[in-house]
Amino acid sequence: MKRTFQTFILGSSAAIPTALRHTTAQLLHYHNKYFLLDCAEGTQMQLRRYKKPMTKINHIFISHLHGDHFLGLPGLLFSLHLLGREKDLYIYAPPGLKKIIDMLYEVSELQPSFQIHYHELHKGREIIYEDEHLTMETMAMNHRLPTFGLLIREKPGQKNISKKSIARFNIPVKQLPAIKEGKDFITPDNKVIPNRDITIEPPPPRTYAFCSDTAYTEDFIDQIHGADLLYHEATFMHASADIARHKMHSTTVEAATLAKKAQVGKLMIGHYSARYKEMKEYLEEASGVFPETIMAEEGQTIPV
Repeated sequence: MKRTFQTFILGSSAAIPTALRHTTAQLLHYHNKYFLLDCAEGTQMQLRRYKKPMTKINHIFISHLHGDHFLGLPGLLFSLHLLGREKDLYIYAPPGLKKIIDMLYEVSELQPSFQIHYHELHKGREIIYEDEHLTMETMAMNHRLPTFGLLIREKPGQKNISKKSIARFNIPVKQLPAIKEGKDFITPDNKVIPNRDITIEPPPPRTYAFCSDTAYTEDFIDQIHGADLLYHEATFMHASADIARHKMHSTTVEAATLAKKAQVGKLMIGHYSARYKEMKEYLEEASGVFPETIMAEEGQTIPV
């Protein structure tokens, strides 16, 4: 059975919020766990607006220290304190964020009610989180500040054993774990029942690649190759490619080109410049290169 694996769009604008869009934030939901990917201004308001379980977030990933990716974090932390949170919180970010948060606590004379554990990001291809179902690995972006993407990989699941087979062959409970791992079942009279005849293959593991602000680069293309869902910033339409290069951002065509080369299942573009009012052309330009393209729209849940 597939576990829940999806991302919820809280913000999709670049640089500054608009009347219609907030800046970058996504809430990743895997099974019974919630991870916040970037925390721009207004993130906690968006969490409340869409009735998302803010207090269940235990891990926060900040891609880089430009304001449109982290300025909502201080407010969120203060609110969690006021709500009486006691559970530890884990924050993954480039160097400098702890200094900012500590200064805010100091000047406000506040001692938070919970412990914050900081994990500084220094390089790509570093596994920063792992549990029984997931691994999370950094990807080095190409931006004006140290910036990281995040590759969220689901671990392969175990095989399921057919209930009919358990009853038919009277399989002992103590042998079920070995069968789930691929062992054949040997009956008391030494008859071999092939594993494939009594098990059901698990769903293939899924991968979500979250690529934050970056100029076009193929440095991490091998990491994201074959990902089920790729989120890639597309701040500008391709007519503004020179501006994108200058500001170290990507265009619609560049995001779609990377998705095509990486052979991902689906591309989601976001981080839209406020200069664009009509977004239909935005999608048309990207999907002209990579047809399986969607747009990050606030309030939408995107399955991986």
